[in-house]
Amino acid sequence: RKNAAVQGDNRKRILQRALYPRNGPRDESPIGTYRPDAKLALRRSIQNVEVHETIERAWLLHQRHQRQARTAELQRKWDSMHAAMSELRSFDYDRFVEANTVEDPRARPPAEQVLLKNLKGPERQFIEGRIRGLFPREMRIPTNTPSRAGWNHAWR
Repeated sequence: RKNAAVQGDNRKRILQRALYPRNGPRDESPIGTYRPDAKLALRRSIQNVEVHETIERAWLLHQRHQRQARTAELQRKWDSMHAAMSELRSFDYDRFVEANTVEDPRARPPAEQVLLKNLKGPERQFIEGRIRGLFPREMRIPTNTPSRAGWNHAWR
């Protein structure tokens, strides 16, 4: 009996070691998070400090180019949105004002409050769960042609 308990404990320890490896500073990880010979490997791969500094500068330059490209893209999008809003202001001022009004998502108009008092069940949950001011998720995109699957007559 004692031998069976020890054997069971060994299995448990083996499974624990396989599933939960130690994360001590001296252990090598299978994913390569710790390497005891990192400095030696760096010295072997990069013989010269100048080479290392050149690689670092090239990497920083690459990151700067990426950052500048992202900034330019965001600026282009902002300019496009600004031009569209200016066009909307000159074309239809009422819609421009409506598009730029800030709504409190918790506030509800009196007509909707009366409607909520009369509704029960899923309809009430639907209206309460919908965030005001956002485009409705359940709305279908209008198209000129029907879907490829056709009309679903079994839908209820």
